Amino acid sequence: MPPKSKAAAAAAAEPVSVEDLFAALHRHIEAGEFPQAVKVADQVLAASPGDEDAVRCKVVAHIKSDATDKALAAIRAAERLPIDLSYYKAYCYYRQNKLQEALDILNGQEETAAVLQLESQIYYRLGRMNDCMSSYEKLQKFKVDSIDLKINIIAALVAGGRAPEVQAAMKAQKVDLTTRALRDTRSFELAYNSACTLIENKKYSEAKEQLDLAKRIGKEELMVEDYAEDEIEYELAPVSVQLAYVQQLQGQTQEAMETYANMINKKSGDPSSLAVATANLISVKGTKDVADGLRKLDRLVEKSTAPNQLQLIESLEFKLSSRQKEALYSARVLLLLHANKIDQAQELVSGLLATFRDNVFPVLLQAAVHVREKKVPKAEEVLSRYAEKHPDNSTGVLALAQIAANANHFQIAADSLSKISDIQHMPATVATLVALKERLNDSNGAASVLDSAIKWWKNAMTEDNKLDMFMREAATFKLNHGRDKEACQLYEELVKSYGSTEALSGLVATSARTDLAKAEQYEKQLKPLPGLQGIDVKSLEKTSGARHVEQAMKVDAPEEVKKQKAKKRKRKPKYPKGYDPANPGPPPDPERWLPKRERSTYRPKRKDKRAQVRGAQGSVSREKHDASAANAGATSSKPTTSAKAPEPPKGSNKSRKKKSRS
Repeated sequence: MPPKSKAAAAAAAEPVSVEDLFAALHRHIEAGEFPQAVKVADQVLAASPGDEDAVRCKVVAHIKSDATDKALAAIRAAERLPIDLSYYKAYCYYRQNKLQEALDILNGQEETAAVLQLESQIYYRLGRMNDCMSSYEKLQKFKVDSIDLKINIIAALVAGGRAPEVQAAMKAQKVDLTTRALRDTRSFELAYNSACTLIENKKYSEAKEQLDLAKRIGKEELMVEDYAEDEIEYELAPVSVQLAYVQQLQGQTQEAMETYANMINKKSGDPSSLAVATANLISVKGTKDVADGLRKLDRLVEKSTAPNQLQLIESLEFKLSSRQKEALYSARVLLLLHANKIDQAQELVSGLLATFRDNVFPVLLQAAVHVREKKVPKAEEVLSRYAEKHPDNSTGVLALAQIAANANHFQIAADSLSKISDIQHMPATVATLVALKERLNDSNGAASVLDSAIKWWKNAMTEDNKLDMFMREAATFKLNHGRDKEACQLYEELVKSYGSTEALSGLVATSARTDLAKAEQYEKQLKPLPGLQGIDVKSLEKTSGARHVEQAMKVDAPEEVKKQKAKKRKRKPKYPKGYDPANPGPPPDPERWLPKRERSTYRPKRKDKRAQVRGAQGSVSREKHDASAANAGATSSKPTTSAKAPEPPKGSNKSRKKKSRS
């Protein structure tokens, strides 16, 4: 054996201390060499079985290497050891999208900062945004100063429909979301999430400005890291899709469609961005190209052999939020309905009902299928059942009211709207309920709806108070339905509270029917109209009526204007060729455009009755017989030939039908 190989074998045979192994383990972890870190951790465990630090390092190295299965195997191998690896086990389940199992493990854990952060992420994936925000609020006591945490809080608020609360939450975190401040932070994710907040708050111009900023920051960061142009486009696809969505909301549909189509055709984005672009493109195009939309959606759905089971492709199942999944499935069902593929739509809805239990959107789609099948009572039954099980969810009740109103089931529509207490005072709800009650000839019910709204707004402490509007509408309604005293009372309240001239005139007109003294009292408050002084009312009443006379005011024009008008030369009219304006001749017939039969000068031609035969059938008159004899004597001496039928022309006749052979 050579001397070098002997020395290497001797060095390998020498035992390495645990301290040296931990030093090597630390070096590998710092360098991101996690597979090597696992090997060194195994050496540590071989030298010191059951070492807690080595076990933890091995599990974390497997997780960092995206080998969650191996990490779970290492956790199971250490179950007999007095080491609590529950957090790592829950994290592995979270990475494998086994969210409920991960949550069950965390429920028994102490609420540390790490546990609360993981718990909030699990709640976000499950779509439980209120629980997610509750976990973030508990994190406040740990005073975690992390930009990632602030970004996640914004995302949770926006996804939970609580975008108006973002400003206050970020103010508590001492984060400024103005464009100038975001430019200083140089955080791509923070600018992007802030723009999403502005979109939810319908501030589209500001959102576009912050999205442009996010795109610029992201591009600069990726260029520093030597990303290629197509790689940068791929990484910034979420921002591009969101920018196109803002254009779509601002009415720039053509530009938005081009962005969506280019991204889908080039596949220049991650799967979730392409899925969102597909759904948005379908929503913009509507029913223009149903087949193409269905083809695009087919690429996003996995084919399942099990009946009524739905699943998106693997790259989307864990990345899309619940709202985004609902949008994709809803788009597919609606396209199937437009393509008259009712059976496929019904099958898809059945799968959605099984997958998204207690969710309103598959119930709405099921009702839409029944309406398309012209089974409106069945759709109403489906929505009514859901409303009974979930009285707090008003979406299904609103859909029921709309379907019933379209089907002229006004009683069902009115009863459905009356169940939503949160919107009873809103102008649109009140107007709809009053219209439905009028259709049902229930003027008392309509009046009670208006009275309830007035009572609510009287007690409301809001800046945008609509009490005067409701009082005016109620007064007009009651006046039209013969409730003069109630209308008079409302007008009087309007005059005393708001001093409205319109209400004052209405009060005078209404009081004239019920209380003449009150009408005369308030009539004195009306301002006199200009131009009515000196008019004799009695003589005016004797006239047949007013005539509209237009009197143009004569204004003396300056002399320069008069001279300019005088200088203008009048053009001679152009006449047809050969026309003499001095001798125009007779005027044209005014009936020249009418058909001849419709003109007044038209006279029908008389039939020649001289050739008619009179007498018995077969007899000939004497005059006709003599005339024929005279004609016979005057004929020429040419010999006569027997009459022959003319020969047909040579060649085939194309229009002639071919005889069928027997």
